[in-house]
Amino acid sequence: MAGGRFASTGAVRHYEGKVTPFVVVTCIVAATGGLIFGYDIGISGGVTSMDVFLKKFFPQVYRKESETTQTSQYCKFDSQLLTLFTSSLYLAALLASFFASVVTRIYGRKISMFIGGLVFLCGSIINGAALNIAMLIIGRILLGVGVGFANQSVPLYLSEMAPAKIRGALNIGFQVACTAGILVANVINYGTSKIKGGWGWRVSLGLAAVPALVLTIGSMFLPDTPTSILERGHPEKARQMLIKIRGTNDVEEEFQDLYQASEAAKRVEHPWRNILETKYRPQLVFCIFIPFFQQFTGINVIMFYAPVLFKSLGFGGEASLLSSVITGGVNLLSTFISVLAVDKLGRRGLFLEGGVQMLVAQIAVAIMIGLVFGTTGTGSFTKPQADVLLMFICLYVAAFAWSWGPLGWLVPSEICPLEIRSSAQAINVSVNMLFTFLVAQFFVSGLCHMKFGLFVFFAVFVVTMTIFIYLLFPETKNVPIEEIELVWKEHWFWGSFIPDDALYPYPPNIQLHASP
Repeated sequence: MAGGRFASTGAVRHYEGKVTPFVVVTCIVAATGGLIFGYDIGISGGVTSMDVFLKKFFPQVYRKESETTQTSQYCKFDSQLLTLFTSSLYLAALLASFFASVVTRIYGRKISMFIGGLVFLCGSIINGAALNIAMLIIGRILLGVGVGFANQSVPLYLSEMAPAKIRGALNIGFQVACTAGILVANVINYGTSKIKGGWGWRVSLGLAAVPALVLTIGSMFLPDTPTSILERGHPEKARQMLIKIRGTNDVEEEFQDLYQASEAAKRVEHPWRNILETKYRPQLVFCIFIPFFQQFTGINVIMFYAPVLFKSLGFGGEASLLSSVITGGVNLLSTFISVLAVDKLGRRGLFLEGGVQMLVAQIAVAIMIGLVFGTTGTGSFTKPQADVLLMFICLYVAAFAWSWGPLGWLVPSEICPLEIRSSAQAINVSVNMLFTFLVAQFFVSGLCHMKFGLFVFFAVFVVTMTIFIYLLFPETKNVPIEEIELVWKEHWFWGSFIPDDALYPYPPNIQLHASP
């Protein structure tokens, strides 16, 4: 591999340093960016299942949902305007992610997090005070801009701050915060639905200001990453930050790799054009297909519309919200399993096990719904049947929560060299938001038309993505973030796309282990 950093050893390096309290605390604060994403995911489905909310903003849906005999259970919530309330956020996040990419690269990760939190705060205030659908949608768009900035910057921040040996665990802190936000939102919805006077939904929507404040204020006190500091032309400041976060003065080897990666990145004039080059083909493919498959697991059918789904399946209003709390709890606990396992079992193992478990659970759910509702949607679940259905849904949620959920954010943020990292993350976020928008917008319509077959539809994608990972994804656990290109070079398929001199050739005036 002449001309690359692996020319002499052909092996991945292991840097000096330890896991310091400083880096753990900063990563925990940064990971709270996942709170705003998770809270919104959990809150919207619960609010749209509340009768007082439907009666005020979507009276036609309320009348249809209140009918007991004429409407198919599959079609009670079939309204494109209602789903636009949920999905508009993700369309806004898609567009915002491209602007966030520029801000993240030029001004740093923490500035992007601050902007995300501040805009999300404004959106939550407007939604809590909404008087009409226009205010609701404007608020949702502002929330989407906030999510776009946070989802662009937080995973990058975590991957760049964390030591290689626990990068997976610290990066998954983003997903832990996200699942915690979902659970908190479900609990709040359950509580606010009992508020007399019909204003509980305002509390649910307005409390989104709390995680927004946590991110906005927290980001003001965060240091920027050594990589980002180098990217902006301050090598000595970056070295001192690296010493601080690694807890040792012996950081020269890691610093040299970061410096050389930064120098290589500066020579790239058009990162959006460069990411299309053949040598970046594996990164581009995974930054597109991982978020695509993540959404077509069908998880957001549960996360966005759990109360609506449970109501459609015959659960009462209170029971549907309580069931959402249960699935939210399973989601959070299972994400902690991923934190403990991702740097031991690896990314591939979790991806593959999660895919198999999700497939089994989805097929079971489709069979149960098909047996009870058939194609007419006029049956009803008994209490024991409902309990079994909830069990299979929880098995499905658990599998996603320790595999495709956290890994969908971790893997794209760690596999790209610095010169394309911001643009690749923007692609990851935008693809994720695009298909999140499509799933959110068309789920209830799909349930109405495809009935129980909708779950089979998602199961086909689960099979496809599991095969995709098995054949094409190399293991990246414990590999330093600036060394991961070697993994691609050694892969049976991707290696042919990557020339030897593509592995971060050193600038002519830089000697290995010499200070810049």
